[in-house]
Amino acid sequence: MDELADADLQGLRLIKSFNKTLRKVCRRQRYQRPGADGARQLQQQREYLSLYLYGLLNPVVHSMRGLCRLSQTESARARVGSGAFSRSTFSEVQHLVAPGLLEEVFKELAAQVQDRQPAGPGRAPWRIVDSSVFNVLPRLDWAYFQGHKGQPQSAIRLHVSLDGLSGVPVEAKITTAKVGERQVWKGLWQPGTGEVGDRNYSQDYGLLRLLERYGAWFILRLREKQAHVTVTEELPVSPADRAAGVTRQVWGYLGKSEKTRSPRVRVIWVSLAAGGQLMLVTNQSPEQMPAELVSLTYRHRWQIELFFRWIKCILRCRHFLAESPRGVAIQLYLALIAAVLLQLHLGRRPSLRMWEALQFYFLGIFTQKDLVAAIAREKALSAGKAAKKS
Repeated sequence: MDELADADLQGLRLIKSFNKTLRKVCRRQRYQRPGADGARQLQQQREYLSLYLYGLLNPVVHSMRGLCRLSQTESARARVGSGAFSRSTFSEVQHLVAPGLLEEVFKELAAQVQDRQPAGPGRAPWRIVDSSVFNVLPRLDWAYFQGHKGQPQSAIRLHVSLDGLSGVPVEAKITTAKVGERQVWKGLWQPGTGEVGDRNYSQDYGLLRLLERYGAWFILRLREKQAHVTVTEELPVSPADRAAGVTRQVWGYLGKSEKTRSPRVRVIWVSLAAGGQLMLVTNQSPEQMPAELVSLTYRHRWQIELFFRWIKCILRCRHFLAESPRGVAIQLYLALIAAVLLQLHLGRRPSLRMWEALQFYFLGIFTQKDLVAAIAREKALSAGKAAKKS
């Protein structure tokens, strides 16, 4: 979305868009129970989730007590469209909400962002996959695990698959931190797409075989000091490849044993400006994807690191308002939904300056006109920086 109208900024229409999608998913998945009680219960859940989402966007709210106090005000109820919640009621309703419902809402909204991307042969269906750990209170035994060097820790893990073109998360799973990345990764695959991942995802060669049979492709980084490559064919390196830092590429197999080795893969060595080199592995041929494009695609993996930092710092997901597994999952899914909604209505994920302007708007300091001007100024500044880089 290049232009932002005042009508789009009435509460940013975020809550309205969320409720519309929530109702659509409920009808499709039949989350509503039959009868008047089921309708009232679903309405209560909608009000609870709308209030919670509004609290994540509000710069003042930092606790469940504050969120409930906010629900007592007429202005908040008018914006959110919810009733007043006591702390006990707010806590009770969380046990009625199915995290799977929010996962479906998140996917539906993410699909809307992707649908706005330009179609055509230039659109590469690559997904960047990674996970990040979020610490929770040490007293939460259900989240306990042994971290690095055997240190006790209580944390959860958010697994995300990020669309490489739009930068929007398209798949997400929430588990305890002790659940491994590769264990969840298999459930995020989609036929006809590519997977971009760091060194941890390339350690199980059996998964690479399964991924290839699944009809997907991959670009993964290898552990340079541990990788064992059996070379079957040396491949030429073009001048364009060398300009992108590529020093060598081969066809071969990973692993020492024939029983456990990988499928036939292409291994590419890329030198780094700061010294050292990357070893990348892919099942794409040079005709399908030149080495320079493999290197460039992998370098875009840092988008997902920036996304996790955005979720933790901008949406303040370092502190959770609930202590149950369900309550923590609800907050994280709502944070993902907020990120997608902002990208849907602003055309991009807000930068820190954009986010400050949005916060001033929610506080009533900025008018809609001030907010439109601030967002337009930030977009122009970003476009100027991009033009200089190119």
